[in-house]
Amino acid sequence: MDYGSTHREIIENCMRSDRRSQFELYRLYSQAMYNICLRMVNNDLDAEDLLQQSFVDVFSKMDSFRYESSIGAWIKRIVVNNCINFLKKRRLRIESLDDRFQQVADDEPIEETKLNVKAINQAVRELPDGYRVVFSLYMFEGYDHKEIGDILSITEATSKSQFSRAKKKLKELLDGKRLMVDS
Repeated sequence: MDYGSTHREIIENCMRSDRRSQFELYRLYSQAMYNICLRMVNNDLDAEDLLQQSFVDVFSKMDSFRYESSIGAWIKRIVVNNCINFLKKRRLRIESLDDRFQQVADDEPIEETKLNVKAINQAVRELPDGYRVVFSLYMFEGYDHKEIGDILSITEATSKSQFSRAKKKLKELLDGKRLMVDS
């Protein structure tokens, strides 16, 4: 893909601090980036604050964008990093594992359920912070467990464990909601 031509004029104008172009870039990407923030921090106000801070960072660091990826991927990386830093300041709790627990199955499919998107999103929001962050980074943002480990300063095995536990907890939460829907 030619990342250089995607929104090139807007990006170049943003590099010159053109307010209209900055607003256009914000308009194009703010909703998707807000959704990332909300999935990561699980709080509307914190997500809004992180979104705004992330776009301040985007515009102040725009001259470092090198067209090596899409502008959306570059913005997403800034957003994810800001969310991780925020969670680390709040002391994100992730359970570490001993080396003896290296093999954790992460390829188990999540069972289909007849719940709506709202119920699934609510169940994800109910996950403990550590589970939710790893689950979101893996399932929604496309990071692998090694990358998640590097981002969160945990081992790859811990990332896999958190993901596995998140799936199990999510299944329990969704089963409870399905019982309520079926009743």
